[in-house]
Amino acid sequence: MGTVPAGRRKGKGAGATGGPQTFRSPTAVILWWVWLLFAAANLIDLAVQGRDYASLVAAAILLLATGGAYVAAQRPRIIADDAGITIRNPLRDHHIGWAGVTRIDLTDMLRVHCAPSYPGQQGKVISSWAVHYSRRRKLVAETRMGRAASRVGSRRSSLGLPYGGVRGPGPTSPADSPSEAEAERIVNLLSERVTAARAEAVWAEGTVPIAGADPETGQIAGTGQIPGTTQAAEGAGVAPAAGGAPAGQSAGSGTAAPAEAVGQTAVDLGSTGWLEPLTSTWSWPAIAALLIPALILLVVSLI
Repeated sequence: MGTVPAGRRKGKGAGATGGPQTFRSPTAVILWWVWLLFAAANLIDLAVQGRDYASLVAAAILLLATGGAYVAAQRPRIIADDAGITIRNPLRDHHIGWAGVTRIDLTDMLRVHCAPSYPGQQGKVISSWAVHYSRRRKLVAETRMGRAASRVGSRRSSLGLPYGGVRGPGPTSPADSPSEAEAERIVNLLSERVTAARAEAVWAEGTVPIAGADPETGQIAGTGQIPGTTQAAEGAGVAPAAGGAPAGQSAGSGTAAPAEAVGQTAVDLGSTGWLEPLTSTWSWPAIAALLIPALILLVVSLI
């Protein structure tokens, strides 16, 4: 009998961690709270002391700036749960099941590569505002590391020491930069969940009845063979089921399993949400956070 993936032994989806994981930029969170305290203090001061037109305009500008800070700093995040990954950008929300994610990488931002929803369609790439990555900073750090290593090597050669004979404290690795290291850690965590979900999906597909099999007899049309046997596998051009047992039988028992039980894995796979296609929606609260203060400022400026 084949080995059951770890996620299935837990009774949850592959890569389950006991709950959703949220990834955000710590710098953006700090900026949001600093600005919120600043704006609140100024609005209170304007409400207490301001009695002129300039105070009204200043309050409207503060509200508009607070809406911009909310959209740009507070909203962006990545939420990974057992079903899939959700990317919240300033004005748009993107969600896709794990089975639809092909790759996750880093450029200037974290990018999620999504498989096409139907044949002929090109896959989409979603960039996340929540995770930033400075390739220029890492390139500069790598260049400095190379120069430092060259200087150490030349100094050892001049002293007659072998290059690798004495090992002193070397320069800091580029990956030790907090922001870049955190971005790479997030990519590794998400990539592990994608790999686990893909392995689970492959295992689940192995239990689905072969297309073209008669639902009553279990034989492949035109061959008279039962799916899962060696002869049927050779005739259909597919590998036999694990343990050599027919698709409709439990391995090692010789008893036929109901068709519903055979297809149960596929049903469970769909119920996990892994097969959900990419959906992108506008965030109306975020749009309202910008439009309402903008309208207030427009009305105030026309008074």
